[in-house]
Amino acid sequence: MDIKKCAVAATGKLHLRDANDELMYSEGDQSKPVCVNLYGPGSKQYARAQAAQSNRMVDKLKRKGKSNETAESRAAESAEFLADCTESFENVEYGELTGEALAKAIYSDITIGFIADQTAKFLGDWAN
Repeated sequence: MDIKKCAVAATGKLHLRDANDELMYSEGDQSKPVCVNLYGPGSKQYARAQAAQSNRMVDKLKRKGKSNETAESRAAESAEFLADCTESFENVEYGELTGEALAKAIYSDITIGFIADQTAKFLGDWAN
């Protein structure tokens, strides 16, 4: 068997759900699903994001000797990792933001924290 046939795709699309676990659509239009395209665990981008996350933790430990993380700093680090794993959004607006700034804003906003939770869960599953 050619084991490379089992390789996973570099990206995956997550159709986001709202806080009530309903699929989200832009302005209720079923032809405009609200999605995020993510670099999966089999991609170079994901590997770089994981390495950057590990490096930030090592740097923090070197500076302080031990980690006394606040909820805010932990959320910011999580948002940065998720943003690094995000290729793009579809049918999503957050003010005038685009690209990485858009991703960081969405993943940092605790009022829509269900989006970061879904994204992290999706990234943790190789099947996606």
